[in-house]
Amino acid sequence: MTASAPSHASTPIAGPELLASMSGLEYLQKMQRGELPGMPIAKTLGLELSEVEKGRAVFVSTPVLEHYNAIGTVHAGYTATLLDSCMACAVLSALPKGTGFTTMEFKVSLLRPLTKETGPVRAEGTLMSRGRRGATAEGRLMNASGKLLAHATTTCLIFEF
Repeated sequence: MTASAPSHASTPIAGPELLASMSGLEYLQKMQRGELPGMPIAKTLGLELSEVEKGRAVFVSTPVLEHYNAIGTVHAGYTATLLDSCMACAVLSALPKGTGFTTMEFKVSLLRPLTKETGPVRAEGTLMSRGRRGATAEGRLMNASGKLLAHATTTCLIFEF
């Protein structure tokens, strides 16, 4: 017998038409205030967009047993998702109305293992550079005392809707 994935068909998702109607920062601020639906992955992984301003986005989360891999630590995909989210939202926060983006690549460096004992973590993304067609950002994942657990960089393609 195989396990089936949970259905998120009833989870509302803000589409590209809505994103195109406002700046990236306005979109993220509305999402943070609960005026727009959040990312479905945020519910799955317990991510919360805690801060957003132009060129910067912060997500917080607490690793739990459900995030573990087969060897007894938090799966690297959890860390990668936190860092991808904060970096991508840092890019989005700097985009004007009528533009969107997609991640072209990202690199994650894992410095310390995460466990449920790690406690709350903070993923901070900062825009490094934005041109007409591309942007780069960096991300840092830290524990509550500010110790660096992982870091990452991304390159995004910017496009008009």
